[in-house]
Amino acid sequence: MPMSQHATRILAIRHGETAWNADTRIQGHTDIALNDTGLWQARRVAQALAHEDIAAIYSSDLQRAFATAQAIAQATRAPLLAERGLRERGFGSFEGRSFAQVEQESPEHARRWRTRDPHYAPEGGGETLITLHARVQEAVQRLAAGHDGQQIVLVAHGGVLDILYRLATRLELQAPRTWQLANAAINRLLWTPQGLALVGWGTCSTWRAAGATSCTPDRQERPGASTARACPAVAICCRRPQSPPCPLARSSFSLPRYFSCSWRWSGWSIAGAGGAR
Repeated sequence: MPMSQHATRILAIRHGETAWNADTRIQGHTDIALNDTGLWQARRVAQALAHEDIAAIYSSDLQRAFATAQAIAQATRAPLLAERGLRERGFGSFEGRSFAQVEQESPEHARRWRTRDPHYAPEGGGETLITLHARVQEAVQRLAAGHDGQQIVLVAHGGVLDILYRLATRLELQAPRTWQLANAAINRLLWTPQGLALVGWGTCSTWRAAGATSCTPDRQERPGASTARACPAVAICCRRPQSPPCPLARSSFSLPRYFSCSWRWSGWSIAGAGGAR
């Protein structure tokens, strides 16, 4: 069957902020709750997605992600299921410490972590990047394959979102990160049996309240103001090696009208037609 008949739209969202995020402490599998800012972010992203057509929401079972997903489920009325495959990378004995502490106390471990050694696992039961990559890839493949022609939400963690970006852009595990992993930002991907493709990545301007100037609440926010906005313009190459049918233009579903696609030398470009609407 044509590729376009086997496609799933994915909204990938990192959990809202926690106290350990604010303190730059490593969380991993430690189950930390959202702080007040994180709860605010969860409500805002939920309002932004309230009118999206969502078949299901899958969330890491860690409470910072699951609470974010619960807000989205309440706004969209989509079913919510916990998925352990979307958990953050396990950091073993590093959890609860800052990178600065790790660097001071264990400089060789910090070096291997900083250089993204794919075979390095933090002591005390930590995961390697290779293990994390395989876990996330298996979970996304399994979940997306069950929603052909539909849209799903994945609520997870920074490490998981990093792997999703690399899968979609075919970047190696050791490649330096040049993209943002903002709390509660909306990231759009397209899954087909050939793999993931990037549609739009990481901006919380998709859900800022009128007058807000950042991804955190400020004094300019007007209570009750609408936060649902269209995605900003994007122009991101899917980086496919040949020239297949565009996965959006010829699919059986449609994205919002402000998206279009065109062929470039480096792949299909999924581009926004203008600013927020």
